Amino acid sequence: PFEGVAWTPRPPQGPPQGCFACIAKPPALRQASPVLSPSAVYLMESKSCKGDSLRPAVPCKHSVEKKTMTNPTTVIEIYPDTTEVNDYYLWSIFNFVYLNFCCLGFIALAYSLKVRDKKLLNDLNGAVEDAKTARLFNITSSALATFCIILIFIFLRYPLTDY
Repeated sequence: PFEGVAWTPRPPQGPPQGCFACIAKPPALRQASPVLSPSAVYLMESKSCKGDSLRPAVPCKHSVEKKTMTNPTTVIEIYPDTTEVNDYYLWSIFNFVYLNFCCLGFIALAYSLKVRDKKLLNDLNGAVEDAKTARLFNITSSALATFCIILIFIFLRYPLTDY
């Protein structure tokens, strides 16, 4: 059925040569000739089905760059240090669970969580402002709850009927 067709065996192929960038991006196409010559038939047979038969074999340019590179540089990205911003998280949880005077402990806990979110987003100024607000609500909640507890102990020790 294939009389007159030139058939040439494929040479054995090893692993692809070059770096990953060169293997992944094949070189540009050459201008195709309108009639295939016998050498083009051999090129078609010698290439794998992954590439085009008209693409030339180009050595890896990245290996040459690696050999000639004499002064490699390293880029280090520096982010603002957000570890120094205190979020008062444990104090807020304690105030929320034990000393939640007029829901001030809950508000302090909400601001503490906002501080943690802004630290993750590297918003240092917003984290500092919310940390100040969380500290203010924690101080207020602790002071008012402690004052109320002291008043309760005073009234338990000295009831109003004695006066």
